[in-house]
Amino acid sequence: MPEKSKNKTKEKVTKKTLFFMLRTARKEKPMLFLLYGFLFLADIMEKVQVILLPKFLLDELVAVQRGEALQDHIRRLIGYVILYMGLAIACSVMRNIANNKKDVQAEWFNEFFETELADKALRMDFEHTEDPKVLEQLNKAKEGISWYSGGVVGILDTFYRILINIVILAGVLAIILVTCPLLIPIQLSVLCFITYWNAKRNKVEVENFLKLAKSNRIFFYVLYQLPNFQYGKEIRLYDSADMMGERAKDMSYEQLNIWKDSERRKRKESHKMDVINSFRDGISYFYIGYLALKKKITLGEFSMCVESASSLYWSLNGIVSGWQDVTKRCNYASQFLKFLEYSDTMPKGNQAVKKQPHTIEFVHVGFRYPRTQRFVLRDINLTIQPGEHLSIVGLNGAGKTTLIKLLCRLYDVTEGRILIDGVDIREYAEDEYRKLFAVVFQDFQLFAFSLRENVSLSGKADDEEIRDIFKLTGFYEDSNKLENGLDTMLYKSFDEHGTELSGGQQQKTAIGRALYRHAPIIILDEPTAALDPVAEYDIYRQFHTLVGGKTAIYISHRLSSCKFCDHIAVFAEDTIKEYGTHDELVGIPDGIYAGMFATQAQYYVDNAG
Repeated sequence: MPEKSKNKTKEKVTKKTLFFMLRTARKEKPMLFLLYGFLFLADIMEKVQVILLPKFLLDELVAVQRGEALQDHIRRLIGYVILYMGLAIACSVMRNIANNKKDVQAEWFNEFFETELADKALRMDFEHTEDPKVLEQLNKAKEGISWYSGGVVGILDTFYRILINIVILAGVLAIILVTCPLLIPIQLSVLCFITYWNAKRNKVEVENFLKLAKSNRIFFYVLYQLPNFQYGKEIRLYDSADMMGERAKDMSYEQLNIWKDSERRKRKESHKMDVINSFRDGISYFYIGYLALKKKITLGEFSMCVESASSLYWSLNGIVSGWQDVTKRCNYASQFLKFLEYSDTMPKGNQAVKKQPHTIEFVHVGFRYPRTQRFVLRDINLTIQPGEHLSIVGLNGAGKTTLIKLLCRLYDVTEGRILIDGVDIREYAEDEYRKLFAVVFQDFQLFAFSLRENVSLSGKADDEEIRDIFKLTGFYEDSNKLENGLDTMLYKSFDEHGTELSGGQQQKTAIGRALYRHAPIIILDEPTAALDPVAEYDIYRQFHTLVGGKTAIYISHRLSSCKFCDHIAVFAEDTIKEYGTHDELVGIPDGIYAGMFATQAQYYVDNAG
């Protein structure tokens, strides 16, 4: 992209992000602008204190030193001293109040943006959550909106410095034009060089940020995820602590090298800026001293010009470098906006779901995951009648779980259609459609909340109903043995007395969660993998009572569970190879299901012998 186009794009991003920050501050915390008003008064008073008051004090002292009567000047001297001290105290108090309050606001905005990111991540299409580019963008957004940009307060602080420097510039220009006008071209000449070198420094920082984006995601995983105690067993039993440590060390070196290269490149520009600033100070002081020696300005005016010269340069520099800094910070923070702007990839319907028994149809369904060319499902044709219990079996990788993801609209089909009650599921309102399903995936998650909250996943819960469900899932007695019953916190993330449930107990809790939802369609993907065959049998035996007339879909490698189902769909080679009842399928000579069932039955016979 040509440099001119890049600059226009960067300017557009800066304005968009800056306006977003201003609107957010005005909407969420308008008090922030009052705090900047306090800072504005403090900064103006400070300039009066350090530029004008020393001039008046020195002029009074020089007059007395020349022989004028002390009594003619003493009241003014005392007044200037008191005013000087009063302004210093007032500035300090106002700054402390404003900055302390701003720090609180900054922390509030950090949490606000974290919540916004989490909300977007939770609500965006599921497809995005498995896209490495989206995950990298999420990491850029987190870092860009926080410590790289400083968030709302960091950007508004820099923008405020531009505005206050414009006001200060106007004041000192008026003083310099009257007393020492040649200071203006001196300061402007130096500023041109400073601006150029500062722009190069900022460019290096932005490049560094982009280089670190992917590296940071891996770095934080290694350093913050691996110490998690849930990995403790594998790390110890496989003696992998050294390997993990080496990986962490490699990532640290990679990060360090990126930072070292960045600092080396920035240091060159910093040295140039230091040298030319020294020349600027020397030339400026020589010029002002020359005017004082020639008696073209008084000693008080000399003091005022020296301070004005410094203020002139730093206000000019503050305006230019401030805008560069705003641009840099806004480009960091724009990564947050970029993440929020990820659009839905799946069309959203608005049709209501009718309250009636639901028929599910897969019509010539084919699917391949985004960013891949290989179909994992081809020409799936399947009808599930209301209240039917269907078992789905097949080898790993046959597409069983993918079928469930399509039915739940975590992904949309690549080919064909899925119908509920004869309506394409893409036409239903998303929130209503999702309420049709209670799902337990094989990689289900429990949260570091109470046992009750893990089942209800809401603020309200019916304890008696939860206990009744636990009786049916076989977790009732174990849950009663917990010290705090349904109030027992899981894991130790928030409670040092938190409980770690066994694998089987976790699965029974997850199944209880699905049943508590009261959805008309229940889907269980390997729900009993951590249970022994007897416990598994008990759960499936209870399911007929529990599920009742609801539609149920089971995915299981244990074919004994299939006996409880009305029909069985056997997946192989990316499609449904066999379909029927248990008795029908075991009777197929050389059939896939018959072979699988015979193998498992032989295993139990051998072990029993």
